[in-house]
Amino acid sequence: MADEFATVDEYIASFPDEVRAILQEIRRTVHRVAPGASETISYKIPAITLGGRHLVYFAGWKRHVSVYPLPSGDEEFEGRLAPYRSGPGTAKFPLGRPVPYDLIEQIVELLILQRPGGRG
Repeated sequence: MADEFATVDEYIASFPDEVRAILQEIRRTVHRVAPGASETISYKIPAITLGGRHLVYFAGWKRHVSVYPLPSGDEEFEGRLAPYRSGPGTAKFPLGRPVPYDLIEQIVELLILQRPGGRG
């Protein structure tokens, strides 16, 4: 994988088919929750921006895909997130297992609500 990518499409295209499909679905999930969001490469990984500020990042790795940062949530949310939490701000979803896109959707919804100024 190259170190630098100009676009999110380039980044996603650099992965094997299985990972590429997961990254594309994460991307679609984020855009469904945050219509009107933009995307860029930041810290060498895809970043989705909303209202000119970074909202969420996602990345592919050898054995997992990740989503960052993580919002705070209620007990039910924290319980669902716990098996995937890797440190305070990262969710790791192992390759070869179903990715809980509904959980990623909830992560993005909470990130939007918890950002300064709330929605948009």
